[in-house]
Amino acid sequence: MGPYACQILGDLGAEVIKVEPPEGDMTRRTQPQRNAGMGALALNVNRNKRSLALNLKTDDGRAVLDDLLDTADVLVTNMRPRALARLGLDPDRVSARFPRLVQVRAQGFRSDSALADRAAYDEIVQASSGMVDLMRRATGTPAYAPTILADKVCALTIVYSVLAAVIHQRATGAGQLVEVPMTDTLLAFNLVEHLSGHTFVPAEGPTGFNRSMAEKHEAVATKDGWACILPYTPANVADFFHAAGREDLATDERFADSASLSRHQPDLYALIGELASSRTTDDWAQLCAEHSIPFAPVLSLDDAETDPYVVSGGLLTEADHPSEGRYRSIGFPVRFSGAPTGLRTPAPRLGADSADVLRELGRSETQIRALTGAGVVVSS
Repeated sequence: MGPYACQILGDLGAEVIKVEPPEGDMTRRTQPQRNAGMGALALNVNRNKRSLALNLKTDDGRAVLDDLLDTADVLVTNMRPRALARLGLDPDRVSARFPRLVQVRAQGFRSDSALADRAAYDEIVQASSGMVDLMRRATGTPAYAPTILADKVCALTIVYSVLAAVIHQRATGAGQLVEVPMTDTLLAFNLVEHLSGHTFVPAEGPTGFNRSMAEKHEAVATKDGWACILPYTPANVADFFHAAGREDLATDERFADSASLSRHQPDLYALIGELASSRTTDDWAQLCAEHSIPFAPVLSLDDAETDPYVVSGGLLTEADHPSEGRYRSIGFPVRFSGAPTGLRTPAPRLGADSADVLRELGRSETQIRALTGAGVVVSS
């Protein structure tokens, strides 16, 4: 979540210095990779950053970090509270020394809870936030979402929290501590619709958003592929069945109003599934477009790099990396009319910017060589 959040901030124009241990952070060890330390994940989440490889377990390393924090607006960390304290990054100490600094601390659980120092990878957070239970209710299997959902949702939360805190910093001159606990963040995310009947006291129904949890809430098989066909309103449903030649269903009382449609979502999904195989995906696309019925073919990720919509929007572009050669860069999805975003500098190799950052902090060449020789700094 930390690397992704700071990649987004870098895409938006922030100067991001990635402080990582001498062996590099964990994104550098992911596969596949052409060269050590430059895995596929690292190529995108580390773009628009500078790499300072620094041993914070040494006094000299912590002194370098303190000098760096004296110039910084924001410190984003992605470690448990006890580990941060061992590195001299206790929030009270940091706030006292750098009162203008915004500290954004992301970890699995709240720092004031009994679980504060528990290890919490994405799957742990999916379990502790109700996500795995939602999968069980929907599919019968208590499974994990096939994407690092918790990390990425929390990364987005870090981004908007940083921006809000910086606005406050600009207005008041004061920093603050911002904590982003992963479990709390994903639980709040899940409860937006799934608190449902338990929103009321006493409850007016069960938890779980009916439409999302309904049986057969899934893509359907067409004559030649897969698609999402989703008549959403009673008018959509009537138009869909009229267009599909099922006049008997177009006036079915189960789908006549929103309340009845909500109760009978499984029936609707099952009927759509039965009808879908009678036409090709393109046929359904045309029919749904003519009647303003929500529709999309199922995109295979294998096809993303050639899909016309993806290509025309620049969501996957090819770029050249100084050491890794030709690669695909994931585009920034938001468009600003007055401020360009996206790839400015490719992901750096471990410690590629260490010497330059030290020079900017006023270290002499002799000092830089000494720090490098002592293993406090790694420079490449």
